[in-house]
Amino acid sequence: MNNYYIYPCMYSQNSNLNLQLKIWLLTLIGLVILIILVGGLTRLTDSGLSITTWELFVGFVPPLTNGKWIDYFELYKTIPEFSEQNYNMTLNEFKVIFWWEWGHRQLGRLIGLSVLLPLIFFTIKNGLWIFKRYGLIFILVCFQGFIGWYMVSSGLIDRVDVSHYRLSLHLVTAFIILSVIFWKFLELTRIQSQYVSFNINLIKLFLFLLFLQLIIGAFVSGMDAGKVYNTWPLMGSSYFPDDSQFIEFLNIKVFDNPSIVQFIHRNLAYLIVGIYFYILFFSIKERNKNFRIPIIMIGVSLFLQVVLGILTILSGVKIFYASLHQINSILIILSTLYFLYISKYRKIN
Repeated sequence: MNNYYIYPCMYSQNSNLNLQLKIWLLTLIGLVILIILVGGLTRLTDSGLSITTWELFVGFVPPLTNGKWIDYFELYKTIPEFSEQNYNMTLNEFKVIFWWEWGHRQLGRLIGLSVLLPLIFFTIKNGLWIFKRYGLIFILVCFQGFIGWYMVSSGLIDRVDVSHYRLSLHLVTAFIILSVIFWKFLELTRIQSQYVSFNINLIKLFLFLLFLQLIIGAFVSGMDAGKVYNTWPLMGSSYFPDDSQFIEFLNIKVFDNPSIVQFIHRNLAYLIVGIYFYILFFSIKERNKNFRIPIIMIGVSLFLQVVLGILTILSGVKIFYASLHQINSILIILSTLYFLYISKYRKIN
């Protein structure tokens, strides 16, 4: 006889509201995934510094005249990225990177409005509890907007790129926003599961390591560390990078060394794969059919992530492989969150 778990959903008595909230949250999930993709391509095409001012309220209007294009281009010429790296860039070439950054910012504005306006509507119509339940999403989106400019501003004065620390904060915040929205969506979903005694701390550790890997991955991207060694499984002629020493791990600036950052990214991936196989063994032992979908999704996406990571390295960080590598990380995170979610049910007799 089956024992069932049902997540205590406080909205189950209002199916119409449930449906409206689900549609809203699914829309936000799609938009956040899209902006992560566009943000990654903006970074990979070195477009992030093409707009040198924040323009929070007026930046939604693109340049409509040649004079306006020249104004933006002249502003771009004042930063180190142009004077030290792109000094031969033409106006037409500038337009390409401008559109990437402009599109990225417009998506950010769209997400902000897509959170705020429905949040106000649902709160007025259904009560303050809606804002208490979902207001965190809007706060995180506003924080992300600030972090975005904080990141861009780091590359406008004395360096040709943005700080990889600020870049990692920007990326991880995007994934936190996505995770919160997805979790809220799951809370509206009525799911049944057989009783299991699964150690959720192991899943939490796995999820923590995934987010840690996101941070290191952002370091790799921000410092172009993926271009330092383009061999696998060795880094040059040895397992440890030829141009570094183990003692550098004791240095507070260890994460400023591109070679070591790539080394950490590689080996953290190996650790994550090892923990996945332990979770897989434990899941098979539990014989819970509801674990099949998430554990298979995690496994497939993790395999693809390793392959894409290797291809990215071997190709010298081609945009095609690097962008797929980042997109696939979304699937790993969401699959793991779902796995964690279904393992949290309490028994109902």
